[in-house]
Amino acid sequence: MAKTSTSADSNLEHMRAICLALPEVTERLSHGAPTWFVRDKKTFANLWQDGHHQQDFPHLWLASIPEAQEELIAADPSLFFRPPYVGHRGWIGVRLDGPVDWGEIETLCRDAYRLVAPKRLAALVPVED
Repeated sequence: MAKTSTSADSNLEHMRAICLALPEVTERLSHGAPTWFVRDKKTFANLWQDGHHQQDFPHLWLASIPEAQEELIAADPSLFFRPPYVGHRGWIGVRLDGPVDWGEIETLCRDAYRLVAPKRLAALVPVED
């Protein structure tokens, strides 16, 4: 998918379209940021539109595993980073202050969802090749 520049409203619209299409996902503010939950309990994605702590740029935090986090950061440290608070659990930070590949973001969101969702729900979201 083509990369495009986005605004805060556009980032939120894209994230809502991606996350709310997944089974039993809800959205609400958590720590002041739009956050997506599986069954209103387990967080899998946060959107920090105005930045957060040392990251003064729009970005996402997505559930991940340490190996995937390391691989993504090594592949493109200008796009991916280890977020505070949740990075030690493998979560990945994704910058949104430049061109955004929403196809890649969707894949990362689906991976994050499958990681935290109960097995029955996770099975409803196939892994894309």
